[in-house]
Amino acid sequence: MTDAYYFISDLHIGGDEQLGKVDFLDELLSFLRTLETTDEDAELIINGDAFGLWEFTDVDGLDKFDALVERYPELFDQFEATGDRVPITLIPGNHDYELAAYPEYVDRLAEFNVTLRQEVSITRRVGDAVVYVEHGMQRDPHNRIPDFGNPHANPPGYFVNRQVTSRAGRLSERGKFNWLKDVQAVTPMTQIPAWMLSNYFYREMSPWLRYVSAPFLLLFNVGFLYVLAFALDAAGVWSLPMDLIERFLGLFGPVGTLVDLLLTANLAVTLLLLLVAIPLFVLARDVRKTLRRFGIDRPEERGSAADTYREAASELFASDPSVVVFVYGHTHRPAVTELDGGVVVNTGTWLKRLRRVESAFGVLPPVFYSWYQLNYVRVSATEDGGVAVDYERVAKDAPNEETWFQRLVTPAPRREDDIPSRTVVRPTTESSGAAATHPSGGDATTEAPRRPVRREGYRTRRGIEDDGL
Repeated sequence: MTDAYYFISDLHIGGDEQLGKVDFLDELLSFLRTLETTDEDAELIINGDAFGLWEFTDVDGLDKFDALVERYPELFDQFEATGDRVPITLIPGNHDYELAAYPEYVDRLAEFNVTLRQEVSITRRVGDAVVYVEHGMQRDPHNRIPDFGNPHANPPGYFVNRQVTSRAGRLSERGKFNWLKDVQAVTPMTQIPAWMLSNYFYREMSPWLRYVSAPFLLLFNVGFLYVLAFALDAAGVWSLPMDLIERFLGLFGPVGTLVDLLLTANLAVTLLLLLVAIPLFVLARDVRKTLRRFGIDRPEERGSAADTYREAASELFASDPSVVVFVYGHTHRPAVTELDGGVVVNTGTWLKRLRRVESAFGVLPPVFYSWYQLNYVRVSATEDGGVAVDYERVAKDAPNEETWFQRLVTPAPRREDDIPSRTVVRPTTESSGAAATHPSGGDATTEAPRRPVRREGYRTRRGIEDDGL
């Protein structure tokens, strides 16, 4: 019986032009080499989105696989070497859904000792318990494959990636900074407009225009108070605040006069924005009501994406107590969460991640700090019959791509909650050993009792408050 299972997902290797760069290739090769030399009876499971096949628009079909092998010979050589020692199993995600649609991919991947399972989910036995594994796209309405296995059954996310992500890869190098390719790291996709505005302001905008507009934006909050004081004075309601402002600025001589000019200009800009904002607000509200009538904008679906997977895991734990671990990826947000006596694992992503940090001054755009959270999850049996879930970080420094101005106007990125380095599911009695069929079609032991969960130690992670595609 296999001693341990290793899980990684959402590598998204491949795509047009700038998307072809793999920032974590050295770390991935090192991880695979470690497995190649292990003494364990182990298996590596890549639970979806190993490759970015959706992001290829200049080649079709199996030519995409040929392009991958040609671009990353070291990676496929290492797959072959590691797979000769440790079984490697791959299931399709949405970005490499074509792997599920063409049987030829099974043979092509087998050449590199990778077993492709063209299924939505699989299970693995750990002692007397079962681990359930999926990618997760079938629980995402934007990326659910309507007819799994049909090469033409593409969800809305496919068309978004063809028109947005792939195009970003082709255009990214044309910018002053090579940032547009990171669009696939923006989660959820609703953050894309703010991310693009941020990069335009801090990276692409003409420097003289940026630094001319910066004082107005930095003083916007103060300017709002100035507008309020001006309105009270002009209406004859209360003149004291305006008198105090003028006296205070007068203490600073020419500098105070300059600030007064900026505040006066801000007053005019603020009044103009208010005049424009009122009709825009009414229009936006009416558009949203229209979208809701057509079922496009649904407030009830705006909850955390993680809730969807926790609910699915809870239902599975209740229907089959032999399942003690629920593994998924897709959302790019790693997590290990105890739930109903079991453990829910999100395998995260090896792509660059982005952390949104609001400006500490005025109304400057937010800054999206880039970082990495490379990781793998190891699931194994304990000596007393339990199941251990070990979360391991793979060290990789943040790229430090932010400009001095971005760092100046934002506070230091905050730290998120920790992920436990080890979570143990411990059975209280022996399982009965009855057989059950899982959604993947595999057999497993059932009738395991409810299990207490123990969390041991923590591995620090820095994160972003979002759930994404």
